Amino acid sequence: MTLRTPQKYADEAENKPQLPSGNAERFSGYALMGMPFGAGRYLAYRRFTASSIGPAYHAVWLRRSDGRWSVYADAPPELSCNRYFGAAFSQAIRRPVDGNFTGPFTLEIAVPGVLEWRIELEITLVSGSLSKLAGSIPAKMWHDDRILRTMGAAMGPVLRAGKLGMAGHVPNGQWFRARPLQIWTVKTSAAVVDGKDIGMPQPLEVQEQLGDFWLPQRGLFVAEMNLEFPSTAADAPPLPESNKIMTSSGQSKALLAT
Repeated sequence: MTLRTPQKYADEAENKPQLPSGNAERFSGYALMGMPFGAGRYLAYRRFTASSIGPAYHAVWLRRSDGRWSVYADAPPELSCNRYFGAAFSQAIRRPVDGNFTGPFTLEIAVPGVLEWRIELEITLVSGSLSKLAGSIPAKMWHDDRILRTMGAAMGPVLRAGKLGMAGHVPNGQWFRARPLQIWTVKTSAAVVDGKDIGMPQPLEVQEQLGDFWLPQRGLFVAEMNLEFPSTAADAPPLPESNKIMTSSGQSKALLAT
């Protein structure tokens, strides 16, 4: 049996994008869920090859050493990550983002003038076992928030990634559910931000949390990933007042740049 590599899964997502069914806002693709570096820096990458609300897009999340987040995406903020996480970002910048597999386990990501990032992935006994387990879970269970929370609580420590959240609220108030079916860990990584090498990956002193979404304390790459926001469906029950969705016009911290 031929091993399906991260590159294979990415190629499949690019060539045959498939959007999950439903009437909520939905996305599918692959992602480097996150990677912490020294001095409080953090990087994450999203590649959604299908979206129910707009075009496919790439995005990079960057937390600099001052603790402030910037998101760079090649789609408008109101149609990309800022739509859900903008309340936690200091700025949302529209800019070209390149993400390409240059080998079966090698991913290179770039934001011109901002970031050059190279990642080597690997499959471990734990990540391989979790991928097999995820593939065996019945589809209806991926819509059960209690099960998703339990899965996230169990997977984080097993992967040595701290806490993981697979269901809950994002900073802008919407409710999310995540379904990652394939998981790899990062073997090595090197990144240059604003022209300076930011050193070796290492866990943050305090794990970063954006709403109920916990950013992993080690590099995790996921493929065959679906993301949905049930609270955006026409027949969704109303959210509590404290969790009302912020519209893009209310996200005053967003900075548009071309």
